[in-house]
Amino acid sequence: MLGDIVGAAGLSAVLHVMPALRLEYEPDFVIVNGENIAGGRGITGEAARRLLHNGVDVITMGNHTWHKADVIPLMEKEPRVLRPANYPPGTPGSGSGTYLAANGAAVFVANILGRALMDPIDDPFRAAGVLIEEARAKNASIICVDVHAETTSEKQALGLYLDGRATLVAGTHTHVQTADERILPQGTAYITDLGMCGPQDSVIGMKPETVLARFTSLRPQRFDIAEGPCQINGILVTVARETGRATAIERILRRDIEVD
Repeated sequence: MLGDIVGAAGLSAVLHVMPALRLEYEPDFVIVNGENIAGGRGITGEAARRLLHNGVDVITMGNHTWHKADVIPLMEKEPRVLRPANYPPGTPGSGSGTYLAANGAAVFVANILGRALMDPIDDPFRAAGVLIEEARAKNASIICVDVHAETTSEKQALGLYLDGRATLVAGTHTHVQTADERILPQGTAYITDLGMCGPQDSVIGMKPETVLARFTSLRPQRFDIAEGPCQINGILVTVARETGRATAIERILRRDIEVD
């Protein structure tokens, strides 16, 4: 599972590195977060297609889901692109899905949006509980939850809330990879934030000068995607297929990836 892909540079870096990652780790299933691909906000149908045709099984989203005009038809037609499940009823697309891994295992993936310091949204804890029951009803042996949230406390709380019920709970959104990857007491793999795939000499993917100008002047600034070498952040999780419990979690970090 790879963290938030930021801009065209991040997309190019993922597409460039994916063959080597697949060769090295031989994953049965690959998830990426794609809510920042289109200039830092949203995703395009073309970007989704490129990922899904090049080794990615599912794309999760977040609070920037709706920033591009073509995202609604994408959500309605492509079940492998997930928006947060705790949007109100009637929202286009789906917040979860069950998919077949390369080894034949049924993998249930859910996307949850936090509400601490975020826009008002339905209770992520209640929504996560409902999704777990849905996964069990579909006999999914592996359950993966992307918690797209601002605060570490909310992510950690959701991780413990789902411990023993989900195979993996991984945080996204803050773009800085945390060093707290571990197997929780009841067998759930957890990390507070996967990090990001994008320009490494940046402020969470954006040009430092524009971000610094905003912090120092308190005036609005247009944030542009940074340039230069990219990094790839993510995790590799090993699962006991018979139990659906994680047995190992390893952070992935690649730096100095040159992209066009």
